[in-house]
Amino acid sequence: MTDPFIPPAKPLIGQEEREAVDRVLRSGMIAQGPEVAAFEQEFADHFVDGRVCVAVNSGTAGQHLGQLAAGVGPGDEVIVPSFTFAATGNSVALTGATPVFVDIEPDTFGLDPAAVENAITDKTKAIMPVHLYGHPARMEELQGIASRHGLEIYEDAAQAHGASLNGRKVGTFGRFAMFSLYPTKNMTSGEGGMVSCDSSELARNVKLLRNQGMEKQYENEVLGFNARMTDIHAAIGREQLKKVDAWTEARISNAEYLTKNLVGVDTPKVAPGAVHVYHQYTIRVAEDRDGFVKALREQFGVGSGVYYPIPNHRLPSLKQFAPDLELPETERAAREVLSLPVHPSLTAADLDRIVSAVNSLAEAGR
Repeated sequence: MTDPFIPPAKPLIGQEEREAVDRVLRSGMIAQGPEVAAFEQEFADHFVDGRVCVAVNSGTAGQHLGQLAAGVGPGDEVIVPSFTFAATGNSVALTGATPVFVDIEPDTFGLDPAAVENAITDKTKAIMPVHLYGHPARMEELQGIASRHGLEIYEDAAQAHGASLNGRKVGTFGRFAMFSLYPTKNMTSGEGGMVSCDSSELARNVKLLRNQGMEKQYENEVLGFNARMTDIHAAIGREQLKKVDAWTEARISNAEYLTKNLVGVDTPKVAPGAVHVYHQYTIRVAEDRDGFVKALREQFGVGSGVYYPIPNHRLPSLKQFAPDLELPETERAAREVLSLPVHPSLTAADLDRIVSAVNSLAEAGR
């Protein structure tokens, strides 16, 4: 009998989440209601030291509405990494502003502060770092740059629930921060996002934008969207909040085991003072990364993911903002990165199989 396939990610939905959904269905209040309000407060208390949070129907919506609420629009520039999911650049472009793509640092894949400083113009309104894979960006340096130039910070914390830097939690550095609640994230609401805001005024603006521009029914104050979270999704999220800390500990433990035992590949680095929550455990394979992925799956039954094979500034949808741009560390990462399973469902036997598979392929020079 062959060993079962090890998936690269595995959402964890238990009986508690099912019962919570049933509770909402029995209540008859399915759209945005008391479950959403409770989830917002509980998420705020759990992850961002009580900063006011606004629940929306996706992380991308949260990033888009956060910028609109902060006044980003045509004529503005927002500095972003190119090595990230397309939603980062998309969210800027959809406000009418211009995403300005800059390079990353090679060790932790976050924005390179020197590259950020060089990209600032008189149109720059904000810097939007991504806490990629669950590792915090270099926030202290980026905050210093923002302060010197009178810029705002917006955090893309889609993958970083519970990460921190020098004791300060991600999601508390910027004017706003977005967390994704997509099924494969470190916790989920089925689908959804959460916006952590630095003021009640900004939070009110996000709330207006998510609900057709209304605070009171039929009294539309601004042009808005339908980006509400349902009580069904919030009920799932509330149950996940009770479990996410244990899952994070398991991710960190799994990552430590992999780092200790893998040879022949470049394993993840953790900056001093950083707490990495390992949404992804990302190694580098310098030669024939795609062949490595194929062999892991076909020869060893180990799933993996490549996040991300095409930098934002090379995508057909976004390259208009970066003609002829060269970002060498971004391009190298896109060629080399490979994310191994690190999720909390892994068993000791799974971890041993992953290590054996990677080490065998690295030794063979795949």
